[in-house]
Parts: sequence; C-alpha cells; structure tokens
Amino acid sequence: MKNFMSEAMAQARLSVLQNEVPVGAILVENEKIIAAAHNQNISASDPTAHAEIQVLRQAATLKNSPRLDGCDLYVTLEPCAMCAAAISLARIRRVYYAASDPKFGAVENGVRFFSSTSCHHHPEIYSGIAQEESRLLLREFFKSKRK
Repeated sequence: MKNFMSEAMAQARLSVLQNEVPVGAILVENEKIIAAAHNQNISASDPTAHAEIQVLRQAATLKNSPRLDGCDLYVTLEPCAMCAAAISLARIRRVYYAASDPKFGAVENGVRFFSSTSCHHHPEIYSGIAQEESRLLLREFFKSKRK
C-alpha cells in the first residue's frame, strides 16, 4: 500500500514541474499499476483533468470498459465531488488517499458523496496514507504562488 502511494506522490511531484496543483493518482489492478496521472487542468485547458479523472480515463480505455471493478485508486488528496462521482460510476473497489481536503474534498468532508443517497456504488475508503508528505508538497506549492 505504501509503495503504491509513493507512486502517486511521484505523479504529484510531476504536477509541480508543469505548474499544476500537485495531485497524483494511480490505479491498481491485481497488485499492478495500470494507470498513472497527475493534475493537468492548466496544461490541458480542461477543468475536468484532475489526476483521478485522468487515471480513470486511461484505465477505461485500456480495459475497453467504463467499469473498473476490482481496481483500487491511490490519490494524494481527498477526491472532490466530481471525482467521487466518477469513482462511483467506474465502480472502483477501494480508494486510498493521503491528505484530506476540508475546502473541496467530498469523501470525508463537504458533501460526503459516498454517503449520499444518490451514490449507488460505495468504495472502501482508507485515508491518511503519506498524509504529511502530501500536505507538505501542497503547502510548498501554494506558498511559492504567494511570493
């Protein structure tokens, strides 16, 4: 589990190089990484190009299916409402995330999407993995923007 989150953190660090908010994600099936991505909202001029959406798109194309049953998502920041809905629609088995996001998070914060009646698939949720590393990366990124 820690090794997979390290891979997601490596993706988050790639975001910084592209001047993107440092969020990275990987998708794992049968203990193998099948997709990896980071935020690309700015570089792709796409408000939906969150790391989670990017890995779901990659994996769905690879599997030629919108259903990603049996896959586990590792992401460095608590998914937002858009990403939580996509995770549910893709039927992701488990979501592991590093840092919580009190402002935009929608898993344990905000709308708590997976607990809502409009959510038809509820993945298992595990949070706080490499939390401090993710928080530090985010804090340093936004600190550099305020200079």
